[in-house]
Amino acid sequence: MNYRDHTEGSIIGSIMRMGLPSMIGFASSNFYDVVDMFWVAKLGPESVAAITIFFSFYWVISSSNMIAGAGSVAVISRRYGEKNIEYTEAAIKDAILLKWMLAIACGGIGYILLSTALDLLGAEGRVLELAFDYGTVQLIGIGFSFSSYTMYTALRGVGDPNKAMILMVSGVILNLILDPFLIFGWWIFPEMGVVGAALSSVIAYSYTFIAGMIIFYGGFTSVRLYVRGKVPVNVSRMMKMMKIGFPSGISSISFSLARMVIMPIIAIFGTSVVAVYGMGTRVSALGITVIVGMGLGLAALIGQTLGAAKLERAKQTANTALIFAVALMGSFGAIYFVGAPIIVRFFFTEEPLVSLGITLIRIFALAMPAIGMEITMEMIYSGAGENKTPMFFSILSSWGFQIPFILLAVKVMEFNQNGVWWAMVAASVLTASLFFIWFRKGKWLKVQV
Repeated sequence: MNYRDHTEGSIIGSIMRMGLPSMIGFASSNFYDVVDMFWVAKLGPESVAAITIFFSFYWVISSSNMIAGAGSVAVISRRYGEKNIEYTEAAIKDAILLKWMLAIACGGIGYILLSTALDLLGAEGRVLELAFDYGTVQLIGIGFSFSSYTMYTALRGVGDPNKAMILMVSGVILNLILDPFLIFGWWIFPEMGVVGAALSSVIAYSYTFIAGMIIFYGGFTSVRLYVRGKVPVNVSRMMKMMKIGFPSGISSISFSLARMVIMPIIAIFGTSVVAVYGMGTRVSALGITVIVGMGLGLAALIGQTLGAAKLERAKQTANTALIFAVALMGSFGAIYFVGAPIIVRFFFTEEPLVSLGITLIRIFALAMPAIGMEITMEMIYSGAGENKTPMFFSILSSWGFQIPFILLAVKVMEFNQNGVWWAMVAASVLTASLFFIWFRKGKWLKVQV
């Protein structure tokens, strides 16, 4: 076995080795989301609105994936940092099995509730029909979606982020190739519309899961999986992962429910505004996904460093990562602000939509440094196995700041949709500022997993 130790040497070098591949992988994933939105936008604003509304519901039912994922990050990376390879192998297999069990349950519940949820979210007529068709395919393939993320998590946890990056990028490329063929019926394929977009995603997730299993069971990374390992799969360890990750799941559910509350408010302003919001969230998510990618590599690095009992190095690593995150997201914000007209015209040609989109992206751009700061702190806590603090600030952001600010802007002050965008920015900046004050106390360094 070739043990990869990222807890020695240059701190910046360690962050780059663990974070850069994850950044590239997640940036490619979001690049796919942008291109996917480009193709779907060719079908009309109803299709964009349908997918946007569906994902407001999907984020809620997939929150269990966040619970298991956050717990597995901490456990796998800690065991690997302790150089306990047999228990690292067991933790990876625990996570895979746990994800599939959760996916089956969530997919079934999601399908039962899908039509009612879409109706409550404001989907009507053709938008409701498209959202239901798209969502049905996504829910059928949810198991591959959940478990593919375990492949990325496990590879980063055992110090092999490059292979996680290769898996993500190759999956994105496959998705990009399939998208136009299945959406528009190119070559021998039937024209499937939004259903084709969903099917492309499911096929890509299936590929990444199968390829990841081949990497682990074939011995192509630092920890090899065996059908019958020395340490068997254990339900109590799965429950430990769920316990560690439970606050992250609550954060995800809280965030998703907040989106569900916000969506009908946005829908008041019409299908065009919903379509522009869907476009804007995908575009701004490019920068967000990059910092999430770095953060996932950082979380694994923090877990490994704490597992190796190097507390001062863990603290220095966290501080360095925060500076980098603010600088990087500030750069993204500047690019979005200046390039908004070009970005929006990539999706829409109708001038009313273009005008709405430019305003939205420029307002969202102002929140990028604060968002980068908040996400990085969440990932530091996640790597340490302490997810209660991020949960608190996530709930505070959504329900203490964002929704009250939006209701104040729209219902009391009677602003148009721009009031919603400004409320979101204000909530992000305020949350990041308060979170940073707490982060400086350093209590996350003392967490035991």
